[in-house]
Amino acid sequence: MIRVVPYMIGSTAVLGVEVKLPKTTLLAITTDTGYIMCGALDVGLLNERLKDRGIIAGRAVGVRTLEELMEAPLESVTVQAETIGIRIGMKGRDALERMLEHAGS
Repeated sequence: MIRVVPYMIGSTAVLGVEVKLPKTTLLAITTDTGYIMCGALDVGLLNERLKDRGIIAGRAVGVRTLEELMEAPLESVTVQAETIGIRIGMKGRDALERMLEHAGS
C-alpha cells in the first residue's frame, strides 16, 4: 500500500510518502529542493557514486511513521545538505525548513 500525505511547513506544502513493503515501510518527505528519508536511504551512495547530482538529503533511523520522521534527529546527511546548513542531529522538520529556504538556489 502507498500513502501520500501533504504536510505544511510554514506556508509551504511538502509531500510525505509511505510505502508498505513486506516486513518494512519506506518513509520519505520531499520538497522541491531535497528530501528526508528513513534508514533505507544510502547516504554514502549519494555522496560517493552520485555526488555529481548534488542531492540534498538526510536520513533518520528507527522511525516507523511520517510523523516520527519529521521529529527524529537526522543520523546522516549528504555533503550537499551540509552546504545549506543541514546537520547530523537536526530534526527532520528543521531540515525540511532549510530545504524550503533554499528552494530555487
